[in-house]
This record gives sequence, C-alpha cells and structure tokens, in this order.
Amino acid sequence: VEELSAYFGIPVERGPEELKDLPAHFGKPSKLPNLDRYDVRIFAEIVDAPQLSVDAILTQARQLKEDGADVIDLGCLPSTPFPHLEESIKTLKQDNFSVSIDSLVPEELLRGGRAGADYLLSLHEDSLWLANEVSSTPILIPKTSNDLDSLYRAMETLGKTNKPFIADPILNPIHSGFTESIVRYHTLRKDFQDTEILMGIGNLTELTHADTAGITVTLMGIISELHIKNILTTQVSEHCRKAIREADIARRILFIAREDNVPPQHIDEGLIALHERKPFLYDLDEIKGLAGKIKDPSYRIQTTDAGIHIYNRDGLYTASEPFDLFPRLGVEADGGHAFYLGVELARAQIAFQLGKRYEQDEELTWGCAVERQTQDLLEFKKAGPTMRARNKHAVKN
Repeated sequence: VEELSAYFGIPVERGPEELKDLPAHFGKPSKLPNLDRYDVRIFAEIVDAPQLSVDAILTQARQLKEDGADVIDLGCLPSTPFPHLEESIKTLKQDNFSVSIDSLVPEELLRGGRAGADYLLSLHEDSLWLANEVSSTPILIPKTSNDLDSLYRAMETLGKTNKPFIADPILNPIHSGFTESIVRYHTLRKDFQDTEILMGIGNLTELTHADTAGITVTLMGIISELHIKNILTTQVSEHCRKAIREADIARRILFIAREDNVPPQHIDEGLIALHERKPFLYDLDEIKGLAGKIKDPSYRIQTTDAGIHIYNRDGLYTASEPFDLFPRLGVEADGGHAFYLGVELARAQIAFQLGKRYEQDEELTWGCAVERQTQDLLEFKKAGPTMRARNKHAVKN
C-alpha cells in the first residue's frame, strides 16, 4: 500500500477482511484515536514483598511496569519481618522505578521513607508525624474507613505545612459499604476540587468473583468523572491476573472519551474479551446461498446465532456441537485433516457460544485478556503459509 500511495499520490489503505465490514470501515474516523494519553497513575502492589527475594521483587516489578504500572508498591505483611526492605527500595530506585511502601506499622513506613520511597501508604491523623521525618509523599486515609471527618482533619493539618499529599477515602468491598464509599469519593471531590486523590480499586476486583475488565472500566469511569489521578490495584487472585493491563487500557480509553465528551465506545477493543460488537456477519439463509455455489471439496466453516455451519460441494451441515458434525465429514482416515477441522470447529464452537467473531484459519481475539505471544508461537506462525498449504491440500484430498 505504501508503493501505491507513492505512485498515485493519494492515501491507500487496506480494507477489512470481510466484505460485510466495509460499511463500518468507511464510516469509521479517518484517524485512529491516540491512546498514548492518560492522566491516571497506577500503583501496582506486590502484596507479599517481605516473602520475596530482592531479585524476585525486581523481576515482578519489571513485569508490572510492562503491563502499565507507574509506581511499584511494596506491600508489607502483618507480623512478618522485612529485613531487606531498604535493599529492595534502593534496587528498584536504581532501576528507575517509582516506589511506594505500604504498611500499617509506622516503623516500616519510616524505614521505607528513609530508604528513598517516593510514597507512603498510608498515614492517618495519628501517624502524621511520619510525614515530617521523610521526603516521601504521604497517602492520607481516614482513621476508620467511614470516618471522612478524620481524613479532613489530617488533610488540614498537613496542608498547613505545605507538604504535598494524596487523599484516599477508602473504597470498600461490596456489602461492606461499597456504595457509601463511592459517595465519600464524590463528597471529597466536591469539597476539595484541587486535592489529589487515590482510589484502591483492588478491594473491588479482588473480592468480586466476576471478570475484572468490566469492573475496572466502570470504576475508571467514576475516577475519570471525579478527576482522580491515582489508583492502587493488585493481581493476587487468579481472576485478577490482567488487572493492571486492563486498568492501563481503561485509563487511556476514558481519557479520550472525557476529552472528546463522548461515551467510551468505538475507541479501542482491548477490553472486549468475551463478546464482539458484531459477532455474526451472515445469517443462515446467506450461508445456504453461499454453500449452494461451492463446486470444490474444501470445507468452509462459519457461525451464526443458529449454530456452527460447515459446508463444501457435498452439502451443508449445521450443529451447535462439533461432535455432531464429525461423523458427516468423512475424514476419519486422514489424521491431519481431522486435526485441522477439529481445531477450527472448536474455535467456532467457542465463538458461537460466547458471541465472538469467527474467521476460519484465524485465532479468536480476546483483547488484553490473553497473554502476549511467546517467541515459540511467533516462530510457529512464521511457518503459517506452509501449514495452511498442508491444510488446504488435506481438505482438497
């Protein structure tokens, strides 16, 4: 396309794979939104830092940063010594990380601040003395989670010293004051329009057994409306293992939506994992029409809301379960062909069940919910044309 653009002197771009996507393609903005912009800082907590070696902390920090973290939060554990606290902070700082120390023990916060931590999580009105001992920026919290007045008193006291701080009224889990805690954030922003605020979203993502992408983007919507500039999140539970990547994409989407004063839709597909905006391009009648024109033995596989459809010149077969289709395909004696069709029909079944886009010979898309491709997979994909040629050869034979 670059050569064509140069030759004709006009922009040339690739259209969509599917003809039916052309109307949407021509209706889309000519320029994709810039996802480089955001204004929310992500604190990513390593919750078991005292039990990890310095090297393990550094390795985990690098992964968290790759996922989108801006600050590495070293979480201390109750009644658990952290003798390598200072060494951990200094090692992270040497690797150009911003670091926070998260503890309920004032002595650990003091050690962390003296070792060079950028932030202290968290101080309340009885531990404000720590803010005068170190240069770290304190995160202020209420003395008890629902005591907003105590947070205000701490803010007033520290405000008299002109020392920067971040306020956190505490996000409670569902059925432990969640709605009330959202109201506290709204009240804090209404009362203090310029105060920097932090929300710890891990209390909701970790303690709610639901897919985290939807929870995260909803919270990020509240955060965007209230102009909250900091979040603290964790990836402890297995279902939260993409929480930071999701928060990173969500903050970028919500920034664009707020700046352009539009709903957060049609900006990026990274948080659409289980479903598609338009999963089924063809209906059953259209597929029947296509199948009636096929003159060769190669199998085509498509999905509609009616099921999985596989067809060639010998007929069209429809089912919701691939095992119901296999006896009709005549590939029992050809292992390679059977394997190929089994893989494709399994993908088609998943797409049919979830309402995802299925395209034969292509992997399903899962947004940011799927790990980045490993080098082995990339190497395998380089052999794709040969593999596809073998599959087509097997199908035709």
